[in-house]
Amino acid sequence: MIRAFSFIVLLFTFVACQQDTTETPLPDHVARGADISWLPQMEASGYTFYNDQGEAEDCFKILKDHGINSIRLRTWVNPSNHPHSGHCSKEETVAMAKRAKEWGMRVMISFHYSDSWADPGKQNKPKDWEGLDFDQLKVALYEYTYDVMSSLKAAGVSPEWVQVGNEIPSGMIHPEGHTDNWPQLAQLLNQGYDAIKAVNPATKVILHVDQGNNNERFRWWFDNAEAHNVNYDVIGMSFYPWWLEGKPDYTEVINDLGSNLIDMASRYNKEVMVVEVGGEDVRPKNTYDMLRAVIQKVKEVPGEKGTGVFYWEPQGARSWSHYVLSAWGSDGRPTQAMDAFIP
Repeated sequence: MIRAFSFIVLLFTFVACQQDTTETPLPDHVARGADISWLPQMEASGYTFYNDQGEAEDCFKILKDHGINSIRLRTWVNPSNHPHSGHCSKEETVAMAKRAKEWGMRVMISFHYSDSWADPGKQNKPKDWEGLDFDQLKVALYEYTYDVMSSLKAAGVSPEWVQVGNEIPSGMIHPEGHTDNWPQLAQLLNQGYDAIKAVNPATKVILHVDQGNNNERFRWWFDNAEAHNVNYDVIGMSFYPWWLEGKPDYTEVINDLGSNLIDMASRYNKEVMVVEVGGEDVRPKNTYDMLRAVIQKVKEVPGEKGTGVFYWEPQGARSWSHYVLSAWGSDGRPTQAMDAFIP
């Protein structure tokens, strides 16, 4: 009788422990985001978004149903009206940020400090800033950043994160802000930081470099940033295997990304994020697997310092944009890749 009672107690204890483990999973602290800056142009052109059931639906709703809880938006100084390389003005960015907040989304802003694309291949100065001397350029950058941030705040949006520059391995606002002249680049970066914090001290400032799998590239860049007293809160990375030399499969470089995330967080005591990621639209299962792997690598950064993964223009279907790395099909629906963001 005593033996039977002891067995029952042990069995009950075992079951209780198993239940506790199941009901208290590790918290998921990683923001699951999307840069959808093309959305206003797509909607204005008459593009219709469909959910998984083939029903027309607001793109925000579709994204939210697929686990997206954060929205990233680029902003350009004086953009054109070109459907694919224009728009993203202050007014359009503010309207989109307000819309994101109404959907319960967290917001990230990416300052390109250009009138169009700023990326590793080009960091063109805004036309209105041409001819300014360096001191005037610093003032222009500060005032523009402060104005956009103040407009967002007036609309009821205080972004959780803001990038000073977009994919800036060679610096930004060339030629003055090139990495050939780190002292000047540092001053420009700090002007952006100061303007952001003046409007909203709680906003986290991101510095963003491409090739997130390339540790040598990141150590060189952020060692220089530290040496020149650049202020920032978060290290942002892009991860696009398709754009790397030789177009490797993600499986060949995912561990390099994971190691770099951990090294950056430890070496500089900063949070780290993958602020841009994308895979081939014609390989949705591969992209799904890649995204799950990227999210896992970010979650594995010690101390919960890995804080976000953002897909770049997942809704930017090739039929509209000609972009081959979206996560949307020719039928107007999200592909399997978007399921990767569902917790």
